[in-house]
Amino acid sequence: MMRIVNIEDYFIPDAGYQINIMPKYLSDFGHDVWIVTSKVDGINKSAAFFFGTENIEERDAHFTEKTGVKILRVKPLTRKTVNSRIIQSGAFFRAINALNPDVVYVHGNDTITGIRYLRKKNLPFALVTDSHMLSIATKNKFHNLFEKFYRVFVTPHILKKQIPVIRTQDDPYVERAFGIPLSQAPWISYGSDTLLFHPDSNAKKEFRIENGINEDDFVVVYTGKLDEPKGGKLLAETFKEKFNTKRKVVLVIVGNTAEDYGKEVDTIFAQSENRIIRFPTQKYFDLPRYYQAADLSVFAKQCSLSFYDAQACGLPVLSEDNNINVDRCSHGNGWNFKAGDVNDFRDKIKTAANMNLDEYQCISECAYRYIIKDYNYEDKAREYEKIILSEYRRFH
Repeated sequence: MMRIVNIEDYFIPDAGYQINIMPKYLSDFGHDVWIVTSKVDGINKSAAFFFGTENIEERDAHFTEKTGVKILRVKPLTRKTVNSRIIQSGAFFRAINALNPDVVYVHGNDTITGIRYLRKKNLPFALVTDSHMLSIATKNKFHNLFEKFYRVFVTPHILKKQIPVIRTQDDPYVERAFGIPLSQAPWISYGSDTLLFHPDSNAKKEFRIENGINEDDFVVVYTGKLDEPKGGKLLAETFKEKFNTKRKVVLVIVGNTAEDYGKEVDTIFAQSENRIIRFPTQKYFDLPRYYQAADLSVFAKQCSLSFYDAQACGLPVLSEDNNINVDRCSHGNGWNFKAGDVNDFRDKIKTAANMNLDEYQCISECAYRYIIKDYNYEDKAREYEKIILSEYRRFH
């Protein structure tokens, strides 16, 4: 058994990110697992709005009770951030040392905290980090300068100490941007917690009865932020005009809007000729019923981890045609539309809603099998454990 300390600048206990799931499985495997993170006043505005920060101590305690993973929060040096990156205080690093970890797993090799650890000498524990960045997501106007800085001042430390940088997406960003060879950056895909996310016909029936949805309605579900990066307006515009299909299209939205952009999204949804049922952002453990009740899961923009949870519930997925999504939906388990194209987005929804039920059931079964075969999170967590254990042994 190892003591594994995970470092995450922003941690919301009832969200559904990698940091919420992977440590849970490591704890189930028998390890002593901790998450060291910022106090609530260090959580960024976006996460605070969409997930809320009220009763955080109670929510942390509930997370620990359900998962066995302990949480330690430390006040950051300042509430100000650098490009949304937290600046941790000396107390943060002392708190980690006091835990006497066997391995420290730094979530985010490109965070300020990650960089500080990667450059430290003579650490008393093994170090593992990961990258959540994609080539298609490098929108910051200063990213070229940052990448040059990283290559000169951080990459040499990673190479010399042979620190693994686990890629959470099958994308060569770390090699292209930072010069870290892919041989030192293994890819471990995200997955779904299939104990939580799975098809459930009874849940589907109950949800539809509760919300006055007919059995033969075609239910489209969207879960997540309704902000600009996630294509909130594009989703709203796509559902503005009525869908004339064999099955009545109903959109179920699980997520909040924010600020002026959110008001514009709300205005467009209010003009929709289709039925739209809206729910606020939900706790991760409460999300399965929304997928289980639906027929199709849509993602208006970018890539989303929710893809795996939707598919685990037997939901075909419709998403924009970036390289990650095209690969994800190339197994008879979903479709892609032309990025930013409302008409193509609508056409693909119409195609799905008009499909023969038996044919559609085949796609649904492909989605479920795709996850069970290759993306069950228990299997993925074993891959993480293997690398963490290897680094622990190499360190000692």
